[in-house]
Amino acid sequence: MSDKTPRTDVVIIGAGFTGLSAALELQRAGVDFVLLEARDRVGGRVEAVRNGLGERIDSGGQFLCVDMPQVMALAKAHGKTFVETYVDGEFITHPQMTSARAERTYHASMAIRERMNGIDPDDPAIAGLTVAAWLERQHDPADAKAAFRSLVEGLWCLAADKVPLWYLIDNDRRITNEVFELQYFLRETMQSLAEDLAGELGDRLRLNEAATRIEHGPQGVRITTAADAIEAREVLVALPPATAAKLEFTPALPDALAKSLAVWESGAVIKVLVRYAKPFWRERDLSGMVMWRDLPGLFVCDASKDSDHAAVVVFVGGPLALRWHALGDAALQAEVTARLVDAFGSEASDVLDFSARDWAYDRWSGGAYSDLIVDVSARNAERTILDGAPPVHFAASEVSPSFPGYVEGAIVAGRIAATKIQSAIATSASGS
Repeated sequence: MSDKTPRTDVVIIGAGFTGLSAALELQRAGVDFVLLEARDRVGGRVEAVRNGLGERIDSGGQFLCVDMPQVMALAKAHGKTFVETYVDGEFITHPQMTSARAERTYHASMAIRERMNGIDPDDPAIAGLTVAAWLERQHDPADAKAAFRSLVEGLWCLAADKVPLWYLIDNDRRITNEVFELQYFLRETMQSLAEDLAGELGDRLRLNEAATRIEHGPQGVRITTAADAIEAREVLVALPPATAAKLEFTPALPDALAKSLAVWESGAVIKVLVRYAKPFWRERDLSGMVMWRDLPGLFVCDASKDSDHAAVVVFVGGPLALRWHALGDAALQAEVTARLVDAFGSEASDVLDFSARDWAYDRWSGGAYSDLIVDVSARNAERTILDGAPPVHFAASEVSPSFPGYVEGAIVAGRIAATKIQSAIATSASGS
């Protein structure tokens, strides 16, 4: 290592909630670090933008609930205002069903989910099965199976025929909320919470500095960016696995670790906020929630901050997002608006503002909301990634023991990684 190159104890790559949480833990422990972020902002898959009305809106991760203790505590500690998602009134399925049939279908689809989660992920009877292949073998009504598939492709944002069954079982078991996961959003935006955390880090945070190369060995690490190089004792790669796999490592990572990073694929999401003059659906005793049975992965809910800020958020997930990704801006708006009119009636065409964020193939995160394992044989991928190749460590919401793919999971993953790195530094110091 060079005597002239800047040095620190730890370099963290990625200032999403995983990297921010790890940085704050190290800061509290008195460990010196530098946090590198490729974007011109923090937050990763959490983001806020100004819409055409000048309002700051969530264009990335947004929702939280009381069963997510870490993000709830941080939001409270930073004085955020919780807006409760409006859920009163009728839930619409489209094409329409009677209320009784819709309720039966919902409960039947949840029964499929519970049955799935009752399977041991290590059961040899499911070896090699994707979610789609397993679902095809089930003897449930077609409506229930279609609703379950839509849930999978909307929530995990990949085609059900790509996701290994054992992986979805293991992943879903770690999503432990018992209340509606869209219970709240933050009036100030979730991005504002990431910015508050970043504000505590001072000049240890460097924006617009993408790490391109990591040289590693017994004496530590050297991280190269377009602008600089930094030497450290340890490095934490706080990126989604599929993004981490694109970094250059010298020497190459151990074969098992490189393969474990390569078995992930990013989900695809287009998120749209549609602003209206008033929440007209409430006047008709509608909740604002719509799920399309003929378009798996398309879901809408009320995202009004108050009566003066009427809005719905439209989530387009999985294969549908990839298809609509090819549409131009005008065609996407026409497609989404037409679907809203089908569900809510002609008033849905009176749009004040239409703001879309297409996360498919995002340069720095690959997609959203999460990466998923797509290799049915990659049973040890998460464990191998968490073991890392010290002094190179990895952390991401995807490999969190709780709420993988959520902000909650990112916070937990970052804190665990920071504790592990502190231990590594202490061990190294005692042995030197």
